[in-house]
Amino acid sequence: MSRVLKAMAATAAVLAMSLTLTATPAHATPPNIPSYSTAVSRLAALTVAAESHGSTYNRDLFPHWITITGTCNAREQVLKRDGVGVVVNSSCAATSGSWYSPYDGATWTNAADVDIDHMVPLSEAWASGAWAWTTPQRQTYANDLGGPELWAVTDNVNQSKGDKDPAEWQPSLSSFRCTYARAWIQVKWYYNLSVDSGEKSALNGMLATC
Repeated sequence: MSRVLKAMAATAAVLAMSLTLTATPAHATPPNIPSYSTAVSRLAALTVAAESHGSTYNRDLFPHWITITGTCNAREQVLKRDGVGVVVNSSCAATSGSWYSPYDGATWTNAADVDIDHMVPLSEAWASGAWAWTTPQRQTYANDLGGPELWAVTDNVNQSKGDKDPAEWQPSLSSFRCTYARAWIQVKWYYNLSVDSGEKSALNGMLATC
């Protein structure tokens, strides 16, 4: 093999390693995130409207962390689903394991350092149409394990995000923003929630990184 070919092979190996290191592990990715093309189509189909009813939001209107199976609630189910080597006690509390936070690329071995984030925050959902839902509908939304709504992430990153939409907050790990936008769009589309103009513009910008 010539020196040039060897150099090219070495460069390719380094790039492959870099991509491996920055890619979100499959185990840390909730199900049913749409492809780029599907996300673009679904974003275009969303109703664009100003948020409303924000002053009447109350977190208690979204019964969350309900029991899913046995002693495990929705939060504990996400920790088991998205962690590696997770061990739980008789109350389903995680006593060991590791969790990769795709928002910032950090890995944690103490479940106390991990929050379960609602991709589209509860108050954002409320102001985008969930104010008109029934309590059972809001409960289903707040505990949804079947789509990309619940994510195990670094606790202070989740707290920094709060109830902000993509026009106000985006993950610090820029390589994850494409996935974040696709997941956000899927939740809004699946639950027939609206987007405001700034939010839609930000999502289009994030999709441009895909």
